[in-house]
Formats: sequence, C-alpha cells, structure tokens
Amino acid sequence: MQFALNEDQVAVRDMALAFAAEKIAPHALRWDEEKHFPVDVMREAASLGMGGIYIRDDVGGSAMSRFDAALIFEALATGCPTTSAFISIHNMASWMIDAFGSDTQRHKWLPKLCTMELIASYCLTEPGAGSDAAALRTRAVRDGDHYILNGQKQFISGAGGTDLLVAMVRTGGDGPGGISTLVIDGKTPGVSFGANERKMGWNAQPTRAVMFENARLPVANRLSEEGVGFKIAMAGLDGGRLNITACSLGGAQAALDKARAYMKERKAFGKRLDEFQALQFKLADMAIELEAARTFLWRAAAALDRKDPDATMLCAMAKRFGTDVGFEVANHALQLHGGYGYLSEYGIEKIVRDLRVHQILEGTNEIMRLIVARKLIEGAR
Repeated sequence: MQFALNEDQVAVRDMALAFAAEKIAPHALRWDEEKHFPVDVMREAASLGMGGIYIRDDVGGSAMSRFDAALIFEALATGCPTTSAFISIHNMASWMIDAFGSDTQRHKWLPKLCTMELIASYCLTEPGAGSDAAALRTRAVRDGDHYILNGQKQFISGAGGTDLLVAMVRTGGDGPGGISTLVIDGKTPGVSFGANERKMGWNAQPTRAVMFENARLPVANRLSEEGVGFKIAMAGLDGGRLNITACSLGGAQAALDKARAYMKERKAFGKRLDEFQALQFKLADMAIELEAARTFLWRAAAALDRKDPDATMLCAMAKRFGTDVGFEVANHALQLHGGYGYLSEYGIEKIVRDLRVHQILEGTNEIMRLIVARKLIEGAR
C-alpha cells in the first residue's frame, strides 16, 4: 500500500502541474468561450511524454503506470478539466492499440499517437446504446480483405478534429460476443461527422456524432480477433474511469484553491469570510472529501497496475465516489464565492460545468453502482 509519493512520482506530478499553470490555465476561459480545441498545446504536453503515458516505450510511449497517469491527469485538470480529459481519452484509445494490437499495428500507429501528431477518439456510444453498450448496432460486414461499415456513433469526444477512431462495431450476432474493434482513419470515404454539439461544459473539445455509410476499411485494421471488442472496450474503461476521476479531483482542487483565496479577501459583516466558523467548517469538509477521493483513486490505480482481481470493481467505486465528490466540491466553491462565483471571469462556474459530465461519461455513476452490486452479489454466492 502506498500512502506517500516517491521522488519520481513527485517530479512527474510537479512537471504536469507546472505545464498546466503555464500552458493551460491562462487560456482555459478563452478556449471554453471560443470552443477552441487546443491541439497545439496538447502536442506540447505530448512532447513531455503525456501523449502515451502508459504506452510501451518501444513505440515511443512513456511506459509509466496507471498510478502515474492519475497524478498527471489530476495535475493537468487544475488548469482545465476539459483539456486534461481529452488527453486522457487519447491515451485510452492509444492504449487499446498497444494492449490488443499486433506488432505491425502498434508500430504503424503508436509512434505518431504518442507525439499526438495523430490524435485518437474512442467510439463506443450510439444513439440507442449508451449504458447498454452491448446493444450497439453499428455493423461491419466482411467483404474479402475489407469490412463495409454502416451505422452511427454518438457523443464522440474530439470527433471531426481527430485522425483515428477506435470504434466498437458489430461483426457477429447480438450481445457482447458479436462486437469487434476497428481502427478507422477519420478521412476514410463514407465517414462523416455531425455538427459540434452545444454543451453545458467541455467546450474546449468538440463532441460530434460519427456516421458510417458504406465505409470500406481493411480487415488488417481490426484489433485482435473478431468477437473480443467488448472485452477490449471494457478493459479500456477501467483505466478511463480512473483518468476521469483524476480530472474531477484536479478541477475540484483548483476550485477549492480559488475559494480559499477568495475567502481571505472578501469581507462581510466586518470580518473576512475565512474568519466565520461555519465557512471554515465548510472548507474543511471540502478538503476532507477531496482527500478521501484522492486516496481511493490511488488505491484503485494501484490495484489496476498489479492486475488485482477486484480492480474493475475498485475502478467503478473510485469513479462513482470521486466524480461525485469533485462536482460537489466545485459546486460548494461556487457557493462560497456568492454571486461572483456565477460570473465567468472567476473561473468557478466553468469548472462546475465541466465536472458535471464526469458523473455521466465512462459509464454513468448509476452503472458504477450496478458493477459494484453485481460483484458483491456474485461474491456472496
């Protein structure tokens, strides 16, 4: 069990914190307002090893642990949760190629993915298959050495602004056993994108539908064998849930820090806000909840690194707890700012908007409870 960071982990975290403070935080509000996708800044992050954090080093990855990744994504999110979250999605999609791709596939795509010269999106959700991912209907029909692909994906982060789509598609019958994973060039004829969705938050990354209409792509672009795509998707989501939890904690920490600074300056009834015991207690509770969530995240990340049998359950637990805590801490920080918290220039309302979706994506928090409950019931038999 790890209760303190070693020197290397502190260095990694501090490097990401410094990058967030210098390259991300000063621009985060403008990126949100302009719906700007900061590809150039993400490539700068990749030059520091953050484009392929847990990708093997023979293809240019940093070969770090999931624990290291949690530290990095939390640190980056102190500058902008949306930007950190997209880098995490890119890492998740790239990891699927690294973990399940052939040596030829790994060397074809991963060197440029690790530098973010190529950027990847993860494509699972469909208009009629969100939480019930095994019900997806996008179908790839074999035609010699190619697949003919038809269907639609929904809520795809980065779509239209990325190069590769790591997509779960149906190559067989109904249910999870009929799903395979394809790596799709975004410029493939027959691949098109919907309009950029108008969202509550996460405006610094585009979110679009992806449509496939008789898109033809090589069978050589399939990861592993037919029928294991659902397994690949779920394995990716274990890590993705840790990453998005880390992004929630980073955003919440930034909101807490803003609230602490504001309370030292703002006066009411002749006293600074931080002199009121009720508000001191609120601040203390926010810090306690955040530290509890961070400790939980570290435990789940360590479990995934060592391939613990309970890792999937712990990742689901940490995601449910951490994303709920992250949103609540940010929301309380807004309240502590009073009316000023509602103004965009203070940066709190953006964090609240960004963190709200973390309770939905990578599996809703209701589905996290379902995963945990099933594991508990199976263990009791």
